[in-house]
Amino acid sequence: MSDAEVAGGVKSVASALDVLDCFVSDEELGVSEVARRLGVAKSTAHRLLTTLVSRGFVEQDAASGKYRLGIHLFELGQLVLQRNELRRRSTTLLEELRELSGWTVHLSIAQGADTLFLERLPTLRGMKVMREFRRRWPLHATSSGKAICAYDPEAAAARIEAGFPAFTPRTITGERAFAAELARVRSRGYATSREELMDDLASVAAPVLDLHGVAIAAISITGSVSELADARDRQVRLVTAAAKRLSQVMLTPDGAAPH
Repeated sequence: MSDAEVAGGVKSVASALDVLDCFVSDEELGVSEVARRLGVAKSTAHRLLTTLVSRGFVEQDAASGKYRLGIHLFELGQLVLQRNELRRRSTTLLEELRELSGWTVHLSIAQGADTLFLERLPTLRGMKVMREFRRRWPLHATSSGKAICAYDPEAAAARIEAGFPAFTPRTITGERAFAAELARVRSRGYATSREELMDDLASVAAPVLDLHGVAIAAISITGSVSELADARDRQVRLVTAAAKRLSQVMLTPDGAAPH
């Protein structure tokens, strides 16, 4: 494989990144599976994997011979999170929200058609109800994603183009229903999700807005359906107040909310 430029980049680098993307949905893969997914020869896939292993981006299991993502990616990922200004400025505020609400707290942004969680501050009861935590979920299935899409037309358009996969019988699965839900979010100033992603999982989220009223992130709190029903008004007040504070923080050069 040559290093010919492809769309302003380098083909071999793009191929190596494609290898890493193969592991998004699978913990371990063999050479043959990677080759099949990339549409390349096994020898090419093996060279790419060997190169990534040499730099710590991929590891090979000695017993099975299969490959998995390497610890060096974790190190780089931690640096990305530590250096992210939005996450750094929100730390104290999110800790306060978790203490006041008693729920698991998330800070998220839109990444293409998905909700990407930059931060998660868990509580024990929140961990019990959210049985599977991923950093990335489709925007239409989370309260954070709906809060962002209601105030970011580009994010909403990306989700519409990608479609609406169902996770439970309550998941939004059509463009008309999605548009109606976003209109409700804008009228209330917050979004909710009730068993749209997982059974018994409920959440409430509010957008973090920039100077032009476009969502740059969302803050959410997550618990069980019964917990949301019992204390919805209070949780809504807490999460909307936190999102407004972070919006103000992000508008100030020193990161301090104006008095």
